[in-house]
Amino acid sequence: MTDLTTTNVFLGVMAFVSLLQGAAVVGLFAGAFVIYRRLLRVIDGIETRQVAPAAARVNAILDDVKEVSGTVARAARSADETASRLARLLRWLAR
Repeated sequence: MTDLTTTNVFLGVMAFVSLLQGAAVVGLFAGAFVIYRRLLRVIDGIETRQVAPAAARVNAILDDVKEVSGTVARAARSADETASRLARLLRWLAR
């Protein structure tokens, strides 16, 4: 019979290295998850401190623009109606 001690030692070393590799992969995944969570917290903080107030200011400006454009549209309609009435009056006077 042949002695399989050397082969068994090599197989044991390979199994141990495989376990180390598996532990390293699990550790990398855990580290990536921790970094992901921290990154989400940082992004949420940036959104709360900077993006939300800027969006509120932009919405206020857009509301003001909408109000002004509505006022201008009403004034333009009124001027158009006045011009139409004036044109009818001038046609009536020209008879």
